[in-house]
Amino acid sequence: MTIQFGYDKKQVLQALRYHFLSRPEIRILLIVVNVFAILSAILFAFKKIQGYSFLIFSFLWIGLMMIIWRILPSSIYKTASTFRDTFSMRFASNGLELNTQKDAKFWPWESFSKFLESPHFFHFYFDARSFFLVPKDAFHSTEELQQARQLIRDNIKS
Repeated sequence: MTIQFGYDKKQVLQALRYHFLSRPEIRILLIVVNVFAILSAILFAFKKIQGYSFLIFSFLWIGLMMIIWRILPSSIYKTASTFRDTFSMRFASNGLELNTQKDAKFWPWESFSKFLESPHFFHFYFDARSFFLVPKDAFHSTEELQQARQLIRDNIKS
């Protein structure tokens, strides 16, 4: 099965957010900051701390969310030329073949450490930090998408 695709900026930014929020270290950081922000709000309400502490944790929470939600995805989108190319990808029983106007690359299924499925993309991970996005809307039909999903699940263990 062969698909052709380019990238939509809004969908890519959403996929990059999904990637960041799926990272365990970012999840832990978000939980810790949220707990401290809620705790400071409660302590402020009971007049146990000054407003400065509450304000600091509020700014910390807002800053962290801005970084994860806006700054990181935007900076990666701007610096990666991948998102401006168009691709042709062939799904085969032995791996994936990716073609651009300039180059072609084949990855056997063993090259991928895991995959994730987000609302608009398949995320193919080579390791914990490097991955490739394949848009689901590149598939011509729901049956083709289901076939690809089954092929991926059979060959990459998440």
